[in-house]
Amino acid sequence: MRLDQVARHHGTGGSRVDALRGISHVFAAGTFTAVMGPSGSGKSTLLQCAAGLDRPDAGSVWIGGLEITRISETMRTALRRDRIGFVFQAYNLLPALTAADNVALPLRLAGRRPDRRSVREALARVGLTDQAGRRPGQLSGGQQQRVALARALLTRPEVLFADEPTGALDRSTGRLVLELLRRSVDEEGLTIVMVTHDPVAAAYADEVLFLADGALVGRLDASTPDRIAAAMNHLEPA
Repeated sequence: MRLDQVARHHGTGGSRVDALRGISHVFAAGTFTAVMGPSGSGKSTLLQCAAGLDRPDAGSVWIGGLEITRISETMRTALRRDRIGFVFQAYNLLPALTAADNVALPLRLAGRRPDRRSVREALARVGLTDQAGRRPGQLSGGQQQRVALARALLTRPEVLFADEPTGALDRSTGRLVLELLRRSVDEEGLTIVMVTHDPVAAAYADEVLFLADGALVGRLDASTPDRIAAAMNHLEPA
């Protein structure tokens, strides 16, 4: 995946805010990237533009050989359904459906008949085979997030975007989710882009990108939580 001079602003005139200022970066296939920065630095806007959830005002986003900034909304919807996975801090599970039905839901909404074996395999990948018949209210927060991850992995996406996936979890449960993400990269070649504020979570990544005021201001290769936290401290306003 590649971003070339991606810019995004909100508002006009004196109220204009430049959320992204010409971001360029190549996210190598089969790698795990964490995106960090102070509040308002542009992290979520970067994720939304990279994932095709928002259209930048300038620049281009490429996934594989496809420039997603130039395709129609219908094509972008199909792209998000078939080639991109999403995991968010809010699990976004339907309480009336079982774990298995929540995993299969995106395919049903797309008019496709879910394959039961594929759903079982997706739940097995996140260690929840025995929870397939339970509803979200019967699951812990960590289990619900793993159901959300299984849902995202069902279509074997090229890229998985994760926005604060462990933000609502305790440290121990969050570690289990991060280990699942890490294994998806190491064992299956998935490409992951994760927004996080947590240096411990970012330490699971192959590289950490730092944003400030909508600009890419630094990066670290695979690093420790302490080094990542120190880099973040330099970006926080005094």
